[in-house]
Amino acid sequence: MISFTVRLKFNAEDHDTVSEILRNLTLATRQEPGCVTYVAHFIDGDATTVLLYEQYRDQAAVDFHRASPHFHQYAIGGFFQLMKDRQMENLIAIC
Repeated sequence: MISFTVRLKFNAEDHDTVSEILRNLTLATRQEPGCVTYVAHFIDGDATTVLLYEQYRDQAAVDFHRASPHFHQYAIGGFFQLMKDRQMENLIAIC
């Protein structure tokens, strides 16, 4: 299994737009055959920071996600255009 987090920073005035984009991306991503978990969070007390928690069955599932039409529409063509910073952390499961 492949797991990672992505921390994204946005301007406060983009909060509602980012929320809507991520809602659409989340619903579509959860329908992908290799998606185990995909959850978008705003950080409590910080309306400008989003944390994505993603889990996929394998690398092929990650590649499928990143090549999907909804990723290109909502991520690349959507919130990527608004983000101010992006940090990704790959996770290693303990068990």
